[in-house]
This record gives sequence, C-alpha cells and structure tokens, in this order.
Amino acid sequence: MSSQAHKGLLIGYARTSTAEQEAGLQAQVRDLQMAGCTKVFQEQVSSIAQRTELERALDYVRAGDTLVVTKVDRLARSTVGLWEIVKRLEAVEDGGAGLRVLNLGGETVDTKSATGKLILTIFAGFAQFEHEMMLERQREGIAKAKGEGRYLGRRPSARLKADDAVRLFKEGHTVTDIADALSIGRGSVYRALEAANVASPAKASRVRLPNEQAQLA
Repeated sequence: MSSQAHKGLLIGYARTSTAEQEAGLQAQVRDLQMAGCTKVFQEQVSSIAQRTELERALDYVRAGDTLVVTKVDRLARSTVGLWEIVKRLEAVEDGGAGLRVLNLGGETVDTKSATGKLILTIFAGFAQFEHEMMLERQREGIAKAKGEGRYLGRRPSARLKADDAVRLFKEGHTVTDIADALSIGRGSVYRALEAANVASPAKASRVRLPNEQAQLA
C-alpha cells in the first residue's frame, strides 16, 4: 500500500498581466521548471480578473504536492487573498498541500515548515502595508495635482483595462460593477464596449464619444 502512495509533486503557476511582455511569463516558467516543477500552469491575465489557470492548478494539486510561484504577487494581491489560497491548499484531502515562493525577500519560503509559514506571514504583511502606503501617496499626489489643475485622469490605465471590461460585460456584469472592479470611469467602460461592438444601443447612447460631442457643438 505504501509503495503506491502519492509522491508529492512540485506544481508551478506563472502569471503576468495582459500589459506585460511574453518574455516575463516565459522567464517565470523557466525558473519554475529549474526549481523542479513537473507541471506548470500559466496565464496572462490581470490579478483582479478571473484566473482560470490558477483555479486549474489549485484543483490539480493532491496531498503532499507543493504549489510553486516565483513571487507572491504572481499569486495574490493581498495578505487576505494569499492566506485564502494557503488554507485551500492545506485543506486538500488526505494530508493537504503546501505553497513555495522561490523569491521572497531573496529567500525561498515553504509553508510546509512552521518557519516558512511565519516568514511568509511577516513578508506578506509588510508587502500589503507598503502597497497601501503607495496608494496613500498616490491619492495625496492626485489631490494635490487636482488642486493645482494638473491632474489628467486615468485615461492610459483605462485603455489598458479595455479587454477586461469587455470580458466582464460578456460575463453578465453591469457597467457600474465593472467600473468599480477595474477602478475606471463608467464612460471608459462604455467606450471599451463600443470599440468592441458589444454594447447595446440603449447602453451605448448614455455616453457620447469625443468626436460625437464635436459634431454636436
């Protein structure tokens, strides 16, 4: 019986956002394979979007396996999200699975050890704190720029999120929900839908494009 027991495998997961280059994804895959991963799930998708390959990876792992990522931010956006994944791995039937991060502050960390789990908790907490501080500084900078009449808005970011907006709309989400989820304006969502020819006439009529406004002037 013991000779037929499942031998723990290293299962890799690699992700870059849709705005990043293919080379970045391939570099992660290479590092994961060099670390001993026998199977690697990979995708190019925003961290806030539905990550199909991550779900496949989590469903694939078995007791004794270890899910491996190159960095924490490839896996989760927050400490809460990270620990939801860790708990899901630990809940794998017949013994649970672990998480290994190849580069966490220059060290490899594995949650199968108590020390590794502690280090991951500390670093993830600091990473989230740093992210929140960055957002705070960004908000302060935007407020100052608005006060000085120099704020130009989020148009470039909105353009990069156009594909996500179209995908979420096709999945049945409302324009308001999409705008909130992607942190862009409703007008940006409508423009993305119109550009992709997926908005209904009723919805498209709510927002006029710049060239339409010029024609009406």
